[in-house]
Amino acid sequence: MKEIIMPLIIYFAVISLAAVFLTCSDKLAAKHRPKNRVPEAILFFTAAAGGALAMYISMLIIRHKTQHKRFMIGLPLIILLQVVLLAYLALYML
Repeated sequence: MKEIIMPLIIYFAVISLAAVFLTCSDKLAAKHRPKNRVPEAILFFTAAAGGALAMYISMLIIRHKTQHKRFMIGLPLIILLQVVLLAYLALYML
């Protein structure tokens, strides 16, 4: 089990950084280059891949998409599902 912990930490760190980068890029594009926005499908895919918490926090900090119910409800739901999945894996993989 220990051999899987470090790769998981690295994976979540990388996907979280990608989520923050995409969120900030979309915020900048919304202000300066509206034609080059990050598609919402990419944002949700990144969130579902493990970057939901980082994306949600960064959206709150930079005030991006906070008026969009799809994100302000969807991201916490994804986070909840990820926490449940990780707890299940932790309990049954040990």
